[in-house]
Amino acid sequence: MNDAAPLRFDTKIAVLLRDDLETWQRLNVTAFLVSGLGTRLPEVIGEPYEDADAVEYLPMFRQPVLVFEGTKETLVTAHTRALARALPRAVFTSDLFATGNDRDNRAAVRAVPTAGLDLVGLAVYGPKNAVDKVLKGARMHG
Repeated sequence: MNDAAPLRFDTKIAVLLRDDLETWQRLNVTAFLVSGLGTRLPEVIGEPYEDADAVEYLPMFRQPVLVFEGTKETLVTAHTRALARALPRAVFTSDLFATGNDRDNRAAVRAVPTAGLDLVGLAVYGPKNAVDKVLKGARMHG
């Protein structure tokens, strides 16, 4: 195999953010959402890093994370599509901005029926074409 050839992935990691979030919220939500993917899907994690002085660093995703934005309705539609396709997913709801720990975060999501979740972010992973269909109507984050 030619090491200089660009790597192509048949899968996609994508984050969809609600377009009315503050900048700090967008960054925070993105970080929280992608943290869930690596814990359940070890295949998305690459090898550890090491610099020229042999200092080791943690491994990261093996492929880019694409970040999109859309309206509240776009998020609801994408969430419904992700569920219908049984894609691995993580959610962040507006309620999580008011909690301060993991236990309360999980309780806040558990307290709301699926259709009632006030989604501000969604991460999905899967085959490119399936993720593209989930995100139809969203635009690349600018």
